[in-house]
Amino acid sequence: MHARVTVTLKPGVLDPQGQAIVGSLASLGFSGIAGVRQGKVFDVALDKTDRAQAEAAVRDMCEKLLANTVIENYAIELRT
Repeated sequence: MHARVTVTLKPGVLDPQGQAIVGSLASLGFSGIAGVRQGKVFDVALDKTDRAQAEAAVRDMCEKLLANTVIENYAIELRT
């Protein structure tokens, strides 16, 4: 089973990298950009076959390491 974890900053948390991307896009001639929020994606290969166990394991990984839950949200997508 495979899991894709998408981690993003919570709304209201300052995103300096996103602001830098907006500035870079503007300097490249892109207009009409209202904002950019950056994030990260983790692809995790699991040796579990039970969907509930896999989701619980990945959620535990997120809570302990992959996401800083004080300032970040995460979403888990499981695939076989």
